Amino acid sequence: MTRTVSVRVIGFGDGERHSLNTLLRLSEQRDIRYQLWQAGPGPDLALIDSQSYEAVLEMESPSNAGLKMIWIGAGTPPQARRCFQRPVQWADVIAAMDELFQPQAGPDFDLSMPAPLDSGYPMRRALIASADRDHRLYLRARLALAQLTHADEAETGPDALELARHHRYDLALVDLSLPGCDGWKLVRQLRAGRPRIHHLIATNGKASAGERVRAWLAGAHNLPAGSIDPSHLQALLARV
Repeated sequence: MTRTVSVRVIGFGDGERHSLNTLLRLSEQRDIRYQLWQAGPGPDLALIDSQSYEAVLEMESPSNAGLKMIWIGAGTPPQARRCFQRPVQWADVIAAMDELFQPQAGPDFDLSMPAPLDSGYPMRRALIASADRDHRLYLRARLALAQLTHADEAETGPDALELARHHRYDLALVDLSLPGCDGWKLVRQLRAGRPRIHHLIATNGKASAGERVRAWLAGAHNLPAGSIDPSHLQALLARV
């Protein structure tokens, strides 16, 4: 179900405004859509620049009691839901906004505890797409430590899509360096497929702001090449 969230932006220079406005426009392709608040009913969220004098007035105004606020810069007030320091990684800000406006239903599954055998819940299942055997074994080991032991492996993009068409996966890990395959295209195809894969993690990508935005737009987490340490992967698994 699509939801539109109105965002009031207070402060910020031209460069930061341009980056933010670009991401807000791109959100029109997603289930949660963000638009700049202009007038009329109050906004759903305020993005506040700590360097703006207007920000102080905004935080102290009784009319904004209960308004969700994200603070950018130093001196985080207690009312703020999240705070980010400069230079701003806007993809992280959008991800935090998503968390604030996601439906309040419980998670599809809990990776921290295995389901009892007699619980009646279907077995949790993961898809690992990578041509590198050692990489697949490593990811399988990390999943096992998170109590997710049932995983299928695909060495090519077509194999991954075929498996996804015939099985329900709670989680998919996609190696973006799959030979003969556009990794990001595969991520988008898996995201759009049926049955739906709720959580996607792209591995072996680039550690750049552009790649992080690309992952966000594709509905995936991004784990750049060389940064797949156990604690990082475990943290992502705990979040999903």
